[in-house]
Amino acid sequence: MSLVGSGPGDPELLTVKARRRIDAADVVLHDKLPGPEIIDTIPEAKREDVGKRAGGERTSQEYTNERLVELAREGKDVVRLKGGDPFVFGRGGEETSHLAANGIDFEVVPGISSALAAPELAGIPTTHREHASSVSFVTGHEDPTKEESAVNWEALAATGGTLVVLMGVGKLPDYTAALREAGMESDVPVALVERASRPDQRVATGTLDTIVDVAERKGIEPPAVTVIGQVVGEREQPREVER
Repeated sequence: MSLVGSGPGDPELLTVKARRRIDAADVVLHDKLPGPEIIDTIPEAKREDVGKRAGGERTSQEYTNERLVELAREGKDVVRLKGGDPFVFGRGGEETSHLAANGIDFEVVPGISSALAAPELAGIPTTHREHASSVSFVTGHEDPTKEESAVNWEALAATGGTLVVLMGVGKLPDYTAALREAGMESDVPVALVERASRPDQRVATGTLDTIVDVAERKGIEPPAVTVIGQVVGEREQPREVER
């Protein structure tokens, strides 16, 4: 049993080990997030879609957990293929806990998280000697059953570093407002990187004050990563020569 991170979506950004595990598997249970460029490289007969997408098809986490155990007990070589990295807002921890509780041996194959890849592919350094000595990764889509948010936006606003928000398109108005209320300047640069590494990658930029309108005007949709901080301004010069 392998939990495999597929990276941001470009098949060439799969690790060598990830590719080997996928090709050798009897069954691949995949999310939507790996994207068609990767999913289509897996024979249809051995793949199962257990993805979740806001407002669309949903497979319960409970079903996925039990299906992993069921297949493992049948003696199948199983890959649980997840977008990005399995342990970066990917519920990989929940799945490994369930496997361990049922006595199933497993390994984790790390993937390139979009938290790192999306800013890089948009020409944005997450850290920079002149602008940011820290970077914080935040989910923009918390468990809806929580009574209150576990994200301290006031503390994040005070760090002076870069904020990278994953799965945050739908909640963009909420957390940009929370950051402004916490004291972050309204003219701090913000970028939205949609479908990072894929052929139709798009980048939209604005400020903490304008980015909601920019996203609506340009029709930005998930999957997209939000980058907040002065480092976003570093995108302009390299963009002229980046390939």
